[in-house]
Amino acid sequence: MPPGIFYVLGAFALIVAIVIAIVFINFINLWIQAWASGAPVSWIALIVMRLRKVNPNIIVQNRINAVKAGLNVTVDELQTHYLAGGNVVRVVQALIAASKANIELSFQRACAIDLAGRDILDAVQTSVNPKVIDCPDPRQGLTAIAAVAMDGIQLKARARVTVRTNINSLVGGATEETIIARVGEGIVTTIGSASTHKQVLENPDRISKTVLQRGLDAGTAFEILSIDIADVDVGENIGAQLQTRQAEADKQIAQARAEERRAMATAREQEMRAQVVEMRARVVEAEAEVPKAMADAFRKGNLGIMDYYKMKNVMADTAMRESISKTEGGTGEEEKHPRG
Repeated sequence: MPPGIFYVLGAFALIVAIVIAIVFINFINLWIQAWASGAPVSWIALIVMRLRKVNPNIIVQNRINAVKAGLNVTVDELQTHYLAGGNVVRVVQALIAASKANIELSFQRACAIDLAGRDILDAVQTSVNPKVIDCPDPRQGLTAIAAVAMDGIQLKARARVTVRTNINSLVGGATEETIIARVGEGIVTTIGSASTHKQVLENPDRISKTVLQRGLDAGTAFEILSIDIADVDVGENIGAQLQTRQAEADKQIAQARAEERRAMATAREQEMRAQVVEMRARVVEAEAEVPKAMADAFRKGNLGIMDYYKMKNVMADTAMRESISKTEGGTGEEEKHPRG
């Protein structure tokens, strides 16, 4: 055998030895840790993780935690969830917490909840230790929910809702915002249906009872345990304000209608004046035709000179009588109202 082949084989063996040494140095700690913890991981699995760009430390550490907690979670399952973009650490912690609290939660459901964008560990902790949700949410800048009773008085209420996570409906269930919105709607409905605001002030628990009876947690990821009314304050007299605004609006409407009628009356007055002027013009026009008619009667022989003088005497006599009547009327007024 030629000496060159020995050199090639020796170089190849050296490269293999170096690779094995690197792998040994990189994974010896993880392998020993997994083996000593009772959750062994093969060398091939460690190498494949590196090739798949999976962090072996996360997989091995969480496998050890799961096995120590009595959970049967394989390396392949952890790798699959890691490659899917899930949070392996939170999932394993949630499984351990659920196991200790005797909550039925499978690895597949936990992965589904985590991939859906929900915090699976927080959900498990909330199912064990219920949390309180403020309604309205102070983070939205609201301090109370305002509603108006049937007597027009505004009430401002603030509630605290105790909820527990429902693991079975966590995927696809509504979030806290839906709970806050539904509770707020129930508060507004209860206050609005009260005949007087005093009924609500005397029995604030009627709000919580009414809201609980509506089944507001249906279709959500939570189970409502209790609704406590933390505070109820009296606000403004909305009914009086609305009546005042309505009266002001009615006043403006009445003024507008009166102004419209006044404008129509003014226009009618101007119209009548124009008609009077027109009638006077017609009278003047008719009087101007009298001399023409008389001249025409003279020409045709229908009117003699004596007839003309008789007509003038009648007109003069009529004018004298009118003058005398006016004078007597003035004397009578002076007698009724003597001077001094």
